[in-house]
Amino acid sequence: MPIMILGKEKVPQFVEGLLRDYQVIGPRKKDGFYLFGPVSKPEEIALEYPIALYPPRKFFLPAKEPVLRFRLGEKPEVEPVVEPPTPKVLFGLHPCDLHSTRLLDAAFLKENPDANYETRRRNAIFVGIDCLAPCDEYAFCKDMGTLDPKGYYDLFLTDLGEAYAVEIGSGRGEELLRKYSAAREATKAEQSKLEEVRKDRDKNFPSRLKFDASKLPEILWSRFNSPYWGELAKRCMGCGSCTLVCSTCYCHDVLDRVELNLTEGERIRVWDSCLLDEFAKVAGGLNFRPSLEQRLRHRFYRKGKYLWDLLGLPGCVGCGRCTRHCLAKINPIEVFNDVYQEYSQA
Repeated sequence: MPIMILGKEKVPQFVEGLLRDYQVIGPRKKDGFYLFGPVSKPEEIALEYPIALYPPRKFFLPAKEPVLRFRLGEKPEVEPVVEPPTPKVLFGLHPCDLHSTRLLDAAFLKENPDANYETRRRNAIFVGIDCLAPCDEYAFCKDMGTLDPKGYYDLFLTDLGEAYAVEIGSGRGEELLRKYSAAREATKAEQSKLEEVRKDRDKNFPSRLKFDASKLPEILWSRFNSPYWGELAKRCMGCGSCTLVCSTCYCHDVLDRVELNLTEGERIRVWDSCLLDEFAKVAGGLNFRPSLEQRLRHRFYRKGKYLWDLLGLPGCVGCGRCTRHCLAKINPIEVFNDVYQEYSQA
């Protein structure tokens, strides 16, 4: 599809059009942070933001949600709980967050589709925006191959100065652009400018990893029994902050909540963290990862190997949120490089 041009002065008109028919979710500044949330007017969207505090996964996997309701009695009844679809436009997603949703799609839609996730996801439209510089010193998206959105969007904006170049990734995106915006087709000069901007962008992202990320599963597996994990665990507080803000974490617990009448209730799904002691406890009190060292190692292997093996996609998108919120400043860039150093000297 052709590259389109949307003047910056015409973006508010575009958003106003979307607001008439969709719930628009965008990055908003609040108390010095940027958060994804519903907007009611165009000026609430802050497109030039470093990174949102929390990833967009909460709009597809809420922190707490009922999945079924039940009633006991002579004729027990069980009914699934699937919320009515709400058409949404997620406006201004960075490439790393587009990739994280790509992984969630692979996990929840591929083999055994999750009805709740599928309903929300099928009714969501993505408008991404290019990152022309790293969010901060913790970002390593280019190393993880997630700086390029690779077509996983409906519309994708790149800042050319006075206007945005708009790439169309789907029929839905093309329809939105035609219906709500005054975008026009790019000239050859503007297409050339887009190429130049992309080249300059790539120069702005230094290599943070000392190896090609595709080798990460092999490198990690070779150092499974390394004493390094025990040393790293001495710094970790096991608080789970990293998993709370991770864009690709989807582990959850399932609980039954029974009403006081003991005849009806609901089953709910809530976020959980593999770093918490209770996560690995099963019937009989057995804990199959009793030590913090085991749980910390599992987290890094899930991001760098297990999800890659299972879904064919990196479990870490290099957004850096985990480091920003880690009380001990455990940084996956440093961890992966340290493990690689051991691997190369073995």
